Amino acid sequence: MGWKGVLGFEYGVVQAPLGPDISGPELVAAVANSGALGLLRAPDWECPDYVREMITKTRTLTNKPFGIGLVLAFPHEENLQAILEEKVAVLQLYWGEVSEELVRRAHAAGVKVVPQVGSVEAAKGAIDAGVDGIIVQGREAGGHVIGQEGLIALLPRVVDLVGERDIPVIAAGGIVDARGYVAALALGARGVALGTRFLATEESYAHPTYKRKLIEYSETEHTNIFGRARWPGAPQRVLQTPFFRDWRSLPDNINETDQPVIGRSIIHGLEKEIKRFAGTVPNKTTTGDIESMAMYAGQGVGLIKEICPAGEVVKQIVTEAQLLIRQRFTEA
Repeated sequence: MGWKGVLGFEYGVVQAPLGPDISGPELVAAVANSGALGLLRAPDWECPDYVREMITKTRTLTNKPFGIGLVLAFPHEENLQAILEEKVAVLQLYWGEVSEELVRRAHAAGVKVVPQVGSVEAAKGAIDAGVDGIIVQGREAGGHVIGQEGLIALLPRVVDLVGERDIPVIAAGGIVDARGYVAALALGARGVALGTRFLATEESYAHPTYKRKLIEYSETEHTNIFGRARWPGAPQRVLQTPFFRDWRSLPDNINETDQPVIGRSIIHGLEKEIKRFAGTVPNKTTTGDIESMAMYAGQGVGLIKEICPAGEVVKQIVTEAQLLIRQRFTEA
């Protein structure tokens, strides 16, 4: 069964790479120590030395394998080279074409490649490139959403496309608990990737106010009002905070470029200004008008009732999934 592991990890649970720096070494190490796959998030600008520092710090917190997520829409060649030289276990890729050359380079370094896709066409391209696994993201997912299809329709189509190939398919989008895990297994997935659920953990680098809002609010919306200039054509799913509800109908010709500065953060070691509509979620260092910043979350957020350790999230999901299958889906 899928909970018995994926990509060589003990359990079929993946902690999504949470940007820009929310899934830092502490969260990733906690997930890795629990037997699941934790993913760091590489910066959206070239800083290979910092990437090496992140990986090194994570290795001081765990002796288990882990990975790192890289967004191909931003400058990444130097960061990619650092990642391959550090030989992390898994390279997760997003928002860009995965080439055969890239996969060959990763495999030569002993690194597995797992892209996240939002369509059957993208999945086919990934298979042809020789990837080691595929994360299928449904429109229910929080943060930046690459496709338009719901997970329940898209996932089995990708599973059928993979067929008998040894390429595990991992489901992502709105999954926060054992019920979502079991549903994904029933649709043919061999694992699940969780973002929002791991965002709401003690080890995540999210600002305390952001974490609190994940418990307080249960409604999300698919939108494009955040980060239009920095990352055009990249819609996102966010919490329906009062700020978002006030601005959800933002005219298309307005973006963050000429907006006021509402806060500051230290992100991957650099001090950054945060403008209104910038799309930068608040981390622990963020100061300013926190409640007017983007707060990404998937549709499953209403099922999250508490902030708890990441290892407990993994243990609870796996244990309850096993119990659920035995009680409800196994013949006596």
